[in-house]
Amino acid sequence: MQDFGQRMRFLVFSIFLNSAANALTISTNLGSAVWTGSSVNLANWIHVPLGTTLFGYGIVVTIMNQLFLGHFDRKRFVSNILYIIPFSYLVEWIGYFWNWIGVNTLNLTGRVIVDIIGLFGVAAAVSIYQRCNIIMHPNDDLAYILRFRFLKGSAVIAQWTSYIPPVTIIVLSYIFTGQLHAIGFGTVLALVAQGAVMGWSDYHVFPRLKHHVDV
Repeated sequence: MQDFGQRMRFLVFSIFLNSAANALTISTNLGSAVWTGSSVNLANWIHVPLGTTLFGYGIVVTIMNQLFLGHFDRKRFVSNILYIIPFSYLVEWIGYFWNWIGVNTLNLTGRVIVDIIGLFGVAAAVSIYQRCNIIMHPNDDLAYILRFRFLKGSAVIAQWTSYIPPVTIIVLSYIFTGQLHAIGFGTVLALVAQGAVMGWSDYHVFPRLKHHVDV
């Protein structure tokens, strides 16, 4: 029970960190993590609020996860839903806060620095709650399932493989709207480095928190 209580505290912390860091990258408008950038463009394409888009997107990926598992895992299904309810709307609401304090009006150098901080925060948060493995965002659970079920534990290869759906959405959004939002320097950095930063975080961000693998 003591171990579970510790994992719960880390989980709550990681949800807020993940939401705040994703919202921070959106506010800089220099490029967000791939899934987040994909959601921003999808919201713009279908004209639905970002929080609602993130929630709907999460439902679809939750179903994909069940398919990759090869069987219906009720605990995992409920876990994914429980994560996206607070996360989806926290990203939208915290984004308003970052804009209110002026993150979106910083000069280019300031926004680059803040964007990098946000991207590192996202990777660290994902590492934390993947290790907790109590509830998990379906997008990151997809990478987790791929990592430990198909890819011999490689965080980098799993992250790249899991990016196929959001990159597809980004391309389609651009084709149908002629616009790109939250895509740029930060997105390229996330594509190149997020898996590696997650792997680094596993050993250096709260290193006593170990993976609780269940696939």
